[in-house]
Amino acid sequence: MYKKRFERVLAKMEERGLEQILVMDPNSIWYLTGYQNNPMERFYALYISASGNHMMFMNKLFPIPNTDLECVWFTDTDDYIGILASKVDSEKTLGVDKVMTASFLVPLMEHNPNCKYVLASDCVDEVRAVKDETEQGLMRDVSLINDKVMESVESFIHEGVTELEVGQFILDQYKAHGCDGGTSMPIVAFGAHAADPHHKTDSTVLKEGDCILIDTGSKKKRYSSDMTRTFFFKKVSPKHAEIYEIVKKANEIGEEMVKPGVKLCEVDKAARDYITKAGYGEYFTHRLGHFIGLKGHEQGDVSLTSKIIAEPGMIFSIEPGIYLPDDFGVRIEDLVLVTEDGCEILNHHSKELKVLG
Repeated sequence: MYKKRFERVLAKMEERGLEQILVMDPNSIWYLTGYQNNPMERFYALYISASGNHMMFMNKLFPIPNTDLECVWFTDTDDYIGILASKVDSEKTLGVDKVMTASFLVPLMEHNPNCKYVLASDCVDEVRAVKDETEQGLMRDVSLINDKVMESVESFIHEGVTELEVGQFILDQYKAHGCDGGTSMPIVAFGAHAADPHHKTDSTVLKEGDCILIDTGSKKKRYSSDMTRTFFFKKVSPKHAEIYEIVKKANEIGEEMVKPGVKLCEVDKAARDYITKAGYGEYFTHRLGHFIGLKGHEQGDVSLTSKIIAEPGMIFSIEPGIYLPDDFGVRIEDLVLVTEDGCEILNHHSKELKVLG
């Protein structure tokens, strides 16, 4: 598995005319080697060379990896950037990672001033974006858990409940389903709070007539889920119901377009145009979707400026929304997997308008 992933990254490097890159994203290093490490502020990198002279740069505080790759060890007090500079080819372009901080990059540039440095994260990110069968299966499984948890939330919602109580209920449900630890508090937004797409869940109490926007996801076996549903409590106004149906239709339009060869900018445009024609274009304030996998938000998006063309194995969200300040908001989000002839929607929880309570 890891050998095949390395080969795909090397092919991306060749396309870009690169003979060497430095990978520093811990998720990408795990993806390519199976070695997990959280370096915090310490230097940690995987050097990939077209010559096959791959190396891992490791602080002696780190666990010893189970790998055939050469490991270059150092301590906190060593000149580890100098060591790195002596190992890379200083006369050739070096691709660096998007997560490489200036505290590492600037000294490296000073050590090897003749080397040209370019951003090369896409060589790995584009490979990670196309999930293999094992990854697809893991993301189906964790998305099904999201469906079950959202179903439980519907039964839990009651008068007097707070956003934080709903959020904690969701976290407890994930734990009961065996999800990985560390899942963050979901977005739970009642009423006017839902007009803020990234509202921070708080102690607001649910009241009659509120919308209930829940944007939530978890991890299991390293892979992520994400889904948003919007409900109403006890009653819904005709205007709010109308806007809900507009967002739902935009979601469906986007999903129906997804297939191999489609430009993701066109998917965004189709959903956005529908909302605009309905009179709410200025209230759809974000891109249509993001890629997902080892992280909830990965490199790549579904937006008007995206240059990505859909390929089988890609997984990303379709999540249109309308947000009316000081009133309410609606967002409906699914994850879609691009298949050979269309797409598979990974979320199955109903998107029909529901009034709870």
